[in-house]
Amino acid sequence: MRIDLNADVGESFGAYVLGQDSQLLPVITSANVACGFHAGDPGVMRATVALASQHGTAVGAHPGFPDLIGFGRREIHATAQEVEDLVAYQIGALAGIAVAQNVRLQHVKPHGALYNMAARDVALADAIARATASVDRSLILLGLPGSELIEAGSRHGLRTASEAFADRAYRPDGSLVPRAHAGAVIDDPNIVVDRAVMMVRDHVVVATDGSRVPVVVETICVHGDTPGAAALAARIRQALVAAEIQIKALSAD
Repeated sequence: MRIDLNADVGESFGAYVLGQDSQLLPVITSANVACGFHAGDPGVMRATVALASQHGTAVGAHPGFPDLIGFGRREIHATAQEVEDLVAYQIGALAGIAVAQNVRLQHVKPHGALYNMAARDVALADAIARATASVDRSLILLGLPGSELIEAGSRHGLRTASEAFADRAYRPDGSLVPRAHAGAVIDDPNIVVDRAVMMVRDHVVVATDGSRVPVVVETICVHGDTPGAAALAARIRQALVAAEIQIKALSAD
């Protein structure tokens, strides 16, 4: 049994520092690097890719809506073509920065509102999958288990990876509780760690109504902007190893 451990990183911007990238990158196996639309900038992207490479951490693009003020977590009602263009643009930008450092991108994981909208909207999911495939068909597309995004990736010939969130509350239908709702983010690290192990080992997550929802998990996310994210990721990793679960990047043999 194996699992990938990912985190959203590279979310600083200009003089503003966000996250604990230097502590997170040695712990995780895959890094979702912000591409300058919801967070990040060219210098931050370059530095983040370099740091990930130094630690042997796989690098992926984390494209989001052009919404720095809202951190990409507000829904923007763009057309499918607009979404395809902005995703291709962001993947291409990070891919160029990565190539300059002898790094090849492993995956694509949409950010925030774009991710959640594409989980249920076929047109947006197809747009993201088309954009990903148009840049590099070897890229792995991440999404919620059973989501439209995973289905779209398969339709467009991409390898996909189903993702779970250890620190987020789930609804009985397997969707995430929106961040605007109370209890959407789980703060107790003990609960977060236990949920991570349960999702990987038992293939279930406990929903808000107490029901056990089946989940197929290939990668687990720890949000980089969560307070204490690095320590939490380290605890999750230790618990998974203790449960005899291998921690490897999605592209690792």
